[in-house]
Amino acid sequence: MLVVILKTLAEISLMLLLGQFILALLAGSRRQDNAVYRLFEIATSPVVKATRVITPRIVLDRHVPLVSFFLLIILWCALTVTKIYLVRIAPMTAATGG
Repeated sequence: MLVVILKTLAEISLMLLLGQFILALLAGSRRQDNAVYRLFEIATSPVVKATRVITPRIVLDRHVPLVSFFLLIILWCALTVTKIYLVRIAPMTAATGG
C-alpha cells in the first residue's frame, strides 16, 4: 500500500513539474505574472526544495526543477519495479515456501 501511495505522489509531482515547464515555455519571461504558473510553483516547491538540499551547489538554481524531474522519474521507475515485485513475485515465493 505504501508503494502505491508513493508512486502516486511521484506521478502527481511529475505531472505538476511537466505542466510548469510547458507553461513556462508558453508564458516566456512573464511567467511570474501568470497565476497558474505560480500555483504550479507552489505545488512543486517541496520537491524542488528537497532536490536543492541533496544536489551539490554546482547545480544552478534554475536547473534544480529539471533535476527534480529526472530524480522523480528514477523514483517512479524504482517504485514501479517494487510494485511489480510485490504483486507478482512475492506471492509466488510465499506460496512455494521459498
